[in-house]
Amino acid sequence: MFSVRVESSLAAPRFTSLPPLALYVHIPWCIRKCPYCDFNSHAQKGDLPEARYVEALLADLESSLPLVWGRKLSSIFFGGGTPSLFSPASIDAILAGVRARIPVLPFAEITLEANPGTFEAQKFADLRSAGINRLSIGIQSFDAKHLAALGRVHDGNEARRAVEIGLATFDNVNLDVMYALPRQTTDEARSDVAIALSYAPQHLSFYHLTLEPNTLFAKYPPPLPDDDAAADMQDMIEAALGAAGYVHYETSAYAQPGRECRHNRNYWEFGDYLGIGAGAHGKISSAHRILRQVRLKQPQQYLDAIAASGAALLEERDVGRSDVGFEFMLNAMRLTDGVPVALFQERTGFPLTVIEPALREAEAKGLLARDHLRIAPTPLGRRFLNDLQQVFLG
Repeated sequence: MFSVRVESSLAAPRFTSLPPLALYVHIPWCIRKCPYCDFNSHAQKGDLPEARYVEALLADLESSLPLVWGRKLSSIFFGGGTPSLFSPASIDAILAGVRARIPVLPFAEITLEANPGTFEAQKFADLRSAGINRLSIGIQSFDAKHLAALGRVHDGNEARRAVEIGLATFDNVNLDVMYALPRQTTDEARSDVAIALSYAPQHLSFYHLTLEPNTLFAKYPPPLPDDDAAADMQDMIEAALGAAGYVHYETSAYAQPGRECRHNRNYWEFGDYLGIGAGAHGKISSAHRILRQVRLKQPQQYLDAIAASGAALLEERDVGRSDVGFEFMLNAMRLTDGVPVALFQERTGFPLTVIEPALREAEAKGLLARDHLRIAPTPLGRRFLNDLQQVFLG
């Protein structure tokens, strides 16, 4: 049913303390698959096996508990797919089951992704009552023609209604918006920015549309703005959000001061996370080991495996000395201000010397700057992030 690959290393990591621990819960179904999406999502066909999936998620968590005994969750994130397809009662059952199995820190950030067209006001209120305290709404655009080009199931009016209900119900709301859309002009992107800012959400994510492998857009590419036009849009977004008081703290993320996404920041700072659900990824550290796991991707295979054995691993591997530098920097260099120098050894269990040659190369290329306190991407490194990250692939 699954394979396990163990990667040896020349030396094991040595931790003096373990990173913060988060939980990611994957809900894999959508109303329909968007043509640009390369996430593990599956179009809904008939009734969802909601109750069975909730039971499977908790069994999945149960099987992972030996890896995290004695630790507490700092955040929980329901991603997808479209988690808002599930009923508030199911979300409540998942959260209750999580709390019964692993301690959750007071005031933990608990996020749920929602798409317009999959909820109503009462559902949002019930999700808040279930324990969700941060909402992330997949708007993508407020323009009806661009939403249609992206294959979204909602229109501009539904997008606005979703934001209004979300902000009326939750104290912490993120809006996901995309730019460089098919045939999008800079003025049209500016309009999306202006509408998003008019609502003053606590957090905004602006993603550049890219053609990912194994998507419909990759097979049948739509006409996209050229690189110069896309760069102009990015500059416009950064300027507009900066003027509105938002902090550009990560490649695609902007927040009002103090409203950064704690769950995602834990990823970028190479924290730990359990991943449960079909296709979920996890990273767990122990005293002398960093373990990565991937669950089976197909929902039915996942459900069947959990029913048969209580586990649904597709892959499991150790992160060794040869890979840890790339994996750390892949995440850390997404942060605009970079990370403290000491964080590398704290989160990887290895001394900074394992990436010293790559650090020097990135500095020489003008992609990275560092002193005795911090390592951070330069403006050039932020603009050409893939080039910076690839220096550490080596």
